[in-house]
Amino acid sequence: MKQVIAMHGWAGDASHWTHWQRAFAAKGWLWCNAERGYGEEHPVQPSWHTKANRRVLICHSLGFHLVDATTLKAATDLVLLASFSRFVPEGAAGRALRTGLQGMARQIGTSAEQTMLKRFLERVAAPLPLHALPGSLLRQGPSSRGRDRLRQDLQLLSRIDDLPPGCPRQAGVLVLQGDQDAIVIEPVRRQILHHLKDHLLTPPCTPQLQGEGHALLITPQLQRLVIKWLAGE
Repeated sequence: MKQVIAMHGWAGDASHWTHWQRAFAAKGWLWCNAERGYGEEHPVQPSWHTKANRRVLICHSLGFHLVDATTLKAATDLVLLASFSRFVPEGAAGRALRTGLQGMARQIGTSAEQTMLKRFLERVAAPLPLHALPGSLLRQGPSSRGRDRLRQDLQLLSRIDDLPPGCPRQAGVLVLQGDQDAIVIEPVRRQILHHLKDHLLTPPCTPQLQGEGHALLITPQLQRLVIKWLAGE
């Protein structure tokens, strides 16, 4: 049995994977969505099916650090979309970014929340327009508990400085990064590649993507690329 568990990133939800789920289901994959629960949805951490001998974890952005360590450790393959091992770099750029994260946290639950989320999601979607993003907290707004999770995960973004606990050394890893990513800065994109090369038994696959931003959830060609990589093509 071939199974996928997919984890979205900050301010996202499981609906982001709708088109991916259809594409994989057409190829015979069992697809399970993890859910952080920023909106009205309850948090969900799927487990691997006992008969799954191909266990593929697909993570977008912060999602790489939101997956249960036991689930991550048992993955046979990782697909990392705009992911990172450290979000806040050292030096002046890191100080500015940390200040920005603190400012975002202060706006959660205030009259500025909607504007802050819209600005963030516009940068996630870029260079495409905001309406290209599947699903959005802008429509329903965060729940009370979801706001707590948004704040908690902004703090997590400030703290992480390595691969998440449970990252398997033996897994095959595909790393997809957009050259126009407006969320994960270029030194951070390089750093995860260094961390993975030091950690993994086999170097990650890192195809070059031109004209792609942070979302990496919208373009059907990327779904096909991932499916072909998993098939060994």
